[in-house]
Amino acid sequence: MNRRKKIGIMGGTFNPIHNGHLLLAETAYHQFDLDSVLIMPTKNTYYKKMPDNVTEAQRIDMIKLAIEDNDHFQLSLEEINREGITYTYETLLNLTQENPDHDYYFIMGADSLYHIESWYKVEEIFRMTTILVAARGVGTSSVLDSQIEYIQNKYDAVIEKLFAPIMEISSNDLRKRVQHGDSIRYLLPQKVIDYIAENHVYA
Repeated sequence: MNRRKKIGIMGGTFNPIHNGHLLLAETAYHQFDLDSVLIMPTKNTYYKKMPDNVTEAQRIDMIKLAIEDNDHFQLSLEEINREGITYTYETLLNLTQENPDHDYYFIMGADSLYHIESWYKVEEIFRMTTILVAARGVGTSSVLDSQIEYIQNKYDAVIEKLFAPIMEISSNDLRKRVQHGDSIRYLLPQKVIDYIAENHVYA
């Protein structure tokens, strides 16, 4: 009997993808013995509009450059290829139906866990995935523990703490740095930095 595959999902706008994203995904891969991590850029979410100074293709290109030397990271266009507003519920439903022999682990920061009850069909999300939550400096450990316990008890959810080193990097701050001509060295993979410069992304 074949072992069920353990697949991580790291979703986000990745505008741009940076070392904080990559470190979180890499930590999840090792801590939970995952087979691979899907790096999944979002298209249109109900809560965030994409700025006009970057294209969908450019976000995808930057992800490809950032993960090309990591065999256990895979670009997933599951949400990019879907029309209209994308919801995590629909993404997980598609993935679990297409891959019934896979177990999915959804990676998020603590800030998302505090707002997760507002997500579309959140009960179904908890049924289809294990949540891996990283503190990332948001709140105290006791506050996070209380939120995890509350969500677990209310929804019978499976939530695990992800012990990633704290690397506070903001994509919004990176875009501002580029616009102001400030250095972004060591905050992103060098190939992504070169791509941003060569293609005048965010300028």
